[in-house]
Amino acid sequence: MRKILIVSAAALILGACSTVAETVRGPELAPIGYPAALVPVQQAYLPAPQARPEASAASANSLWRAGARTFFGDQRARQVGDILTVNINIDDRAQTQNSTTRNRSNEISGGVSNFFGLENSLGRAFPGGFDPQNMVGLEGQSSAAGSGSVNRAERVNLTIAAVVTDVLSNGNLIIQGRQEVRTNREVRELTVAGIVRPEDISAGNTISHTQIAEARISYGGRGDISRVQSTPAAQSLVERFSPF
Repeated sequence: MRKILIVSAAALILGACSTVAETVRGPELAPIGYPAALVPVQQAYLPAPQARPEASAASANSLWRAGARTFFGDQRARQVGDILTVNINIDDRAQTQNSTTRNRSNEISGGVSNFFGLENSLGRAFPGGFDPQNMVGLEGQSSAAGSGSVNRAERVNLTIAAVVTDVLSNGNLIIQGRQEVRTNREVRELTVAGIVRPEDISAGNTISHTQIAEARISYGGRGDISRVQSTPAAQSLVERFSPF
């Protein structure tokens, strides 16, 4: 237990130091690295592809270079490590409205005509206010009314390059891409991940977000403006767990 407390305290101190450093210097860009694969649990995988041989110089009197991928062939992404362009053009609108009204009332009564002769004693204890035929009586009434409406409009028009991180056994490709842009003290982050069919990739090596299965698209930011606009942590906890 003591070790757990020490580790927790150290994590809090490191997190606080990171927050203080970010407040002073502004948000830092994440290091460039190979994106993590989006891994379905039930899906089988092909073995890792073999490294491609390095291309050698072109032969004499020939435009063909030994070991080159293609001459006039297909240049679309098909193997792990290949890059393709994802066009994100989201223009969604949704509107719903509903109302609910509920009323409920109930009444229960019961009596005891004989109870070991004690009903007479109760009658003497409560003169004029005791009726054995109506010893117990319950009444209840409840009502509820609610209404709600949703009117949402989303519009996102972005382009991002993604990397093929895995090839499934049926030939589909798992892609994932991340992009960060820093302006002054605000970092804009865009991430995309999902599964695509090689047949849906256009001749220009591009694909639309509507053709990505299990698409995960995130667009947001971090920095001074985002921190000011966000709800304080204590207030968020109170609003989340408050029973009222």
